[in-house]
Amino acid sequence: MKRHEILVLRRAGLTLREVARKAEVGLRTVKRIVHQGSLDPPPRRPVGRPPIAFSFEETVREILSTDGDLPTVEVLRRLREKGYAGGKNPVYRLVRRLRRIVTPPMVRFEGLVGEFCQNDFGHVRVRYDNGTEELLHFFASRLKWSRWVHVELVPNEQVEALVRALLTAFDSFGGVPLACVFDNPKTVVISRQGGAIQWNDTFAQVALDYRFGPELCTPRRGQEKGSVENLVGFVKNGFFKVRRFHDCADLDTQLAEWHHEVNEVRPCRATGVPPSARIAEERRRLRPLPIPLAEYALRFPV
Repeated sequence: MKRHEILVLRRAGLTLREVARKAEVGLRTVKRIVHQGSLDPPPRRPVGRPPIAFSFEETVREILSTDGDLPTVEVLRRLREKGYAGGKNPVYRLVRRLRRIVTPPMVRFEGLVGEFCQNDFGHVRVRYDNGTEELLHFFASRLKWSRWVHVELVPNEQVEALVRALLTAFDSFGGVPLACVFDNPKTVVISRQGGAIQWNDTFAQVALDYRFGPELCTPRRGQEKGSVENLVGFVKNGFFKVRRFHDCADLDTQLAEWHHEVNEVRPCRATGVPPSARIAEERRRLRPLPIPLAEYALRFPV
C-alpha cells in the first residue's frame, strides 16, 4: 500500500520531498521505490499445469468489474452456474489476484487547494459549573487543505440547521470550495442504492444555489468515513471535554476563543503550521458566496 501511494503521488507530479512528507516516509525510501518503478507486482512464473479456474479468468474479471466488493463465495457460486467444476481454492486465489487489479487500493490524499471541506453533525452532553446539564448538537466543517475549522452550535440535526451552519462555515472560510463531503446523513441523502442517489430536495437546491458539488463517503470505506468522523472527535476531545463552562453563554465565548486558538495559533499536526498560515492561499481558490447569508431563503418541497 505504501509503495503504491508513493508511486501514485510521484506520477501526480509531486517532488520527491513532497512525496516523502505526504507518505510519511524517508526521502531515501522514496528515491528507492521511484527508482524501482512500476505500480504492478512482478509476474510470477506458473508452475505445472494451470488450474481449471484459469480458464474462467475473464469471467471473474467481468464479475469484479461490476461489483469489486462481491464476496468470493458468491463469485464461486456464479462460476459453478457457468460450468466450473474445479475446487474452491484455485478460485479464491484467482479472485485475490484479480481483485487487487480491478479494485485499486484506497490512497489517502490531502486534497488540493480549495478542493473540498468535510462536514458532520455531532452531539455531546455538557455539565455546567452552575449544576445544570444540557445535550448540545453541533455542526463541524473543515477545509481539508488548510485545516481551517468552523464549529456551529445548532438546535437540532435537521436540514435547515445543516444548511445554515454550512453557509456560516463558508463565510468563515472566506468562500465556497468545489465540493462538500458528508457521511450520508438523511438531511443530505434520502436513499442510496449503488450509484443511484436520492438527494434531500432542500439540500440539493442549496448545492445548486451555492454551486458546490456534494460528495458522500463510500459505504464500507473506512478511510473516507473515518476522516469525517475524526473531525467530530477532534471537536469533542479538543474543546468540549477539556474545558469547563459556567453556562451556555460562557460556552459560546470559549468556543470563539477556541476557534482563534486552533485556526490562528496552534500548529496543525498534519501540516506542522497553523491553518492561518495556509488559509490565504486557499481563499484565493474559493469562490465568493453567490448569495449573502442574510438574504438566502430556504426552499422546502410542498
